[in-house]
Amino acid sequence: MTTALRRYPVLIALVLAALFMVVPFLIVAVNAVKSPAEYSANGPLSLPEGLYLDGIKDFWERVDFGQKLVNSVLISGSVAALAVVLSVLNAYAIGIGRIRGRTWVLAFFVLANMLPQEALVYPVYYLSKEAGLYDTRLSVIIVFTVIQAAFGTYLLSSVLGQFPREIIEAARIDGANKWQVLWRIVVPVSRPTLGVLLVFFFIWTWNEFLLPLVMLISNDNQTVSVALGVLQGQRLMDATMTNAAALLGVLPALVFFLAFQRTLTRGIAVGAVK
Repeated sequence: MTTALRRYPVLIALVLAALFMVVPFLIVAVNAVKSPAEYSANGPLSLPEGLYLDGIKDFWERVDFGQKLVNSVLISGSVAALAVVLSVLNAYAIGIGRIRGRTWVLAFFVLANMLPQEALVYPVYYLSKEAGLYDTRLSVIIVFTVIQAAFGTYLLSSVLGQFPREIIEAARIDGANKWQVLWRIVVPVSRPTLGVLLVFFFIWTWNEFLLPLVMLISNDNQTVSVALGVLQGQRLMDATMTNAAALLGVLPALVFFLAFQRTLTRGIAVGAVK
C-alpha cells in the first residue's frame, strides 16, 4: 500500500509530462486538416468538421517538400552513420588504447561540444567558402559529423573505459590484431549504445536550423527545418498551412524514432544494467 502511494506522484508527474509533450502535437495535427475559414470561425482548439488537406498539398508544392525531405534524410542519415563511426574510432583509442593525455583530449571534446553554434557560424562559413564547399550538402554533413562525434566520443570513451580487459586480452592471445578486436569484439558488444547514439544523432541533426540556414542558401539544397523557417519569413502562409508545415516537418523524425524505439529502449536498458 505504501509503495503504491509512493508511486502516485511519479505517475501523475509522468502523465503531466506526457500531456505537456503530446497536446501541442495534437493541436498542430488538428489544425493542419482544417480549412482557413473553419480555423477563423472556431479557433485553434475546436475539432475539425471535415478533412481539409489542401493546406498540406499547397505547402508540399510551394516549397518542393519532396526535395527538402530527401536533403534532410541524406544529411541526417549521413551525419548519424559517420558520427557513430568516428566516435567509435576515437573512443577506442581513448577508452581502450588509453593514449597519453587522454584526460586533456576528452576535455577538448567536451569543450568542442559545449561551444554554441552562434560562435561557429563565421568560422564555418569562412572555411567552407575557402574550401569551395559553401552551399553544398557535403559542408553541412562534415560540420555536423564533427559536432556530433565530439559528444559521441566523450560518451563512448567512458563506456569503453569500463570494457572488460579480460576479453580483449583473450582475443589478443588468440592472435587478433587491434582492428579485429575493434570490429569483431568491441563494436558488437557496444551495439546497443551505438544504436542509441545513431538515433539521437539523426534526430538532433534533423532539427538543426541555424547552421543549415547559413550554409544552404540554394532552394535545391535546403532542409525541411530551413524550408519551414524561410517560408514563414515570407509571410505567404496562413495558420492552417503553418500547422500543416509543422506536421510535415515533424512526421519523418517521429516515424524514425518509432521505427528505432526498440533499439533506443534496449540501449538505455543495457546502460542501466551496467
